[in-house]
Amino acid sequence: MSYEVCDALIVQSDAELSAAEAHGMATGMLCVNKHADSAQWLVELLHSTSPVKDDDRASLDRLFEETRRLLASDEFEFDLFLPDEAAVLSKQVDALRNWCRGFLFGVGTGSGAASDWSADTREILKDIAEFTKLNTEAEGEEDENALMEITEYLRSAVILLRDELDSSGGIIGGGQ
Repeated sequence: MSYEVCDALIVQSDAELSAAEAHGMATGMLCVNKHADSAQWLVELLHSTSPVKDDDRASLDRLFEETRRLLASDEFEFDLFLPDEAAVLSKQVDALRNWCRGFLFGVGTGSGAASDWSADTREILKDIAEFTKLNTEAEGEEDENALMEITEYLRSAVILLRDELDSSGGIIGGGQ
């Protein structure tokens, strides 16, 4: 499913979120618990919306499960769900900000106490919080390059956080 199709589906449901924020939320939830259920994500995502058609719900479930698969892959396939490069740069930056907000919310839905997190984890989460403040008045090659660098940083950071935060068997959960 393309970003635009997913975004339209979420906007149509009155979720007051974007596809980027929804994907960030799913990613954060899965980083904290790789066994997180898409139903829990959908409750958070659609809690104050009108009912969603079964086909649309199935599409969102597929997005969640594809995110799970990509996060679990050893091939570093995971990527942020953002508008493609053809979109206006300010729209891409706004989506990145929303993705970061969603990610932080997702992490917050099931994480342990912040005092249990490593210094690296706290620093990465602080960086992600700072990315929610990016200026959307971006334009030009310099801003495009900065967006690309931030996106790559986030891809790597998510994989690190996935390994550190997973309460179903990671450091916080005590491992097994």
